[in-house]
Amino acid sequence: MAATSSISLKTFTGLRQNTAEKPHFAAPRTHRPVTQKFQVLAAKTSPKLTNRNLRVAVIGGGPAGGSAAESLAKGGVETFLIERKLDNCKPCGGAIPLCMVGEFDLPLDIIDRRVTKMKMISPSNVAVDIGQTLKPHEYIGMVRREVLDAYLRERAAENGATVINGLFLKMDMPQDKNAPYRLHFTEYDGKKGGVGEKRTLEVDAVIGADGANSRVAKSIGAGDYDYAIAFQERIKIPDDKMVYYENLAEMYVGDDVSPDFYGWVFPKCDHVAVGTGTVTHKGDIKKFQLATRKRAKDKIMGGKIIRVEAHPIPEHPRPKRLSGRVALVGDAAGYVTKCSGEGIYFAAKSGRMCAEAIIEGSEQGKRMVEESDLRKYLEKWDKTYWPTYKVLDVLQKVFYRSNPAREAFVEMCADEYVQKMTFDSYLYKTVVPGNPLDDLKLAVNTIGSLVRANALRKEMQKL
Repeated sequence: MAATSSISLKTFTGLRQNTAEKPHFAAPRTHRPVTQKFQVLAAKTSPKLTNRNLRVAVIGGGPAGGSAAESLAKGGVETFLIERKLDNCKPCGGAIPLCMVGEFDLPLDIIDRRVTKMKMISPSNVAVDIGQTLKPHEYIGMVRREVLDAYLRERAAENGATVINGLFLKMDMPQDKNAPYRLHFTEYDGKKGGVGEKRTLEVDAVIGADGANSRVAKSIGAGDYDYAIAFQERIKIPDDKMVYYENLAEMYVGDDVSPDFYGWVFPKCDHVAVGTGTVTHKGDIKKFQLATRKRAKDKIMGGKIIRVEAHPIPEHPRPKRLSGRVALVGDAAGYVTKCSGEGIYFAAKSGRMCAEAIIEGSEQGKRMVEESDLRKYLEKWDKTYWPTYKVLDVLQKVFYRSNPAREAFVEMCADEYVQKMTFDSYLYKTVVPGNPLDDLKLAVNTIGSLVRANALRKEMQKL
């Protein structure tokens, strides 16, 4: 969460209220009617379908898959969502931006904590408080992935998607232009220890939302990418210590916690998530995790580890994200930002954007789609978000390369203008030109911090 691009602040409206005294997923929810007008973009050569609607399979039931399936079902497409782990607890910090709450109509009762304060802690344990520029209604939402993912899948089902508890195995490619894709998967009945039954399903298009180890990506020869290993422990700490983390998150930087990323302590409903990640030194991940716990020792002392999680996280988009009528979204496509490691919002957004391209290209499920229809999703995605990825990539290379550079980074975070730009960028995902004078001051301060960091590095080398 470290972009320093200038941002436009908008009045944020449309937050949903808590569902009154009802457990999660216990009762049907009232949803906004579909009011979006889709422009017809179907190619003239795409035939109209007779006696049925377009059929699309979404492989993977995380934020990308759930959002894609819901949009498709609402848009008149016959939708199948295949997910193996319906109780998935992905090792994820679980931070979501404010704009996602309104944009995806999320109920507030699935958000564990509303973080309004953050501490950025340097290698020498200098702590900088950030969040001073937040307005009263602004916060960073903290969610558990098993809760968020289940909610999005349930909502997709309520809108007509067929949710299948199954493990996708492979798919047979169509032999003719408009022939179906034949998917092979193992379906489970929910009983523990069941071996499952082999099934097949024929569909017109496929959305791969099956994460960093995507089998859909392998099926279309999408290529490999560098990936980080995220390691996280859920730690239940005493109630008096949990008060400290009520609305506070911590981020630790330093070679001890990660040579190329950061460690975190994020608050959840009744515990904290403590984790770290690395691309370059995957074999040392447990050592980095131990160092993160050590840095936060006084604040989590007496805690009990209740869950240990590890998972690969992509470091850049795949070389190929589309082939024929198959498109990749979320982690499968490689949509995780450098520097901050943010992926939940971009996963959900890419799933929805891909689904919208299919709906538009198929005239709301009435016509066959072509690769050119799905390519519009990629063109829109790259135009909207590519600059954000590049800026964060540069920031990671500049500030995460050494401990002195990280000290400079934390020093910069104390600047109010930096905080404003950072939080505005994260919360609203809207980039506009900033104040030229303040940008100039920021540039001068950045150079000063880097000069001091370089001098410190030279002195440390002498020692």
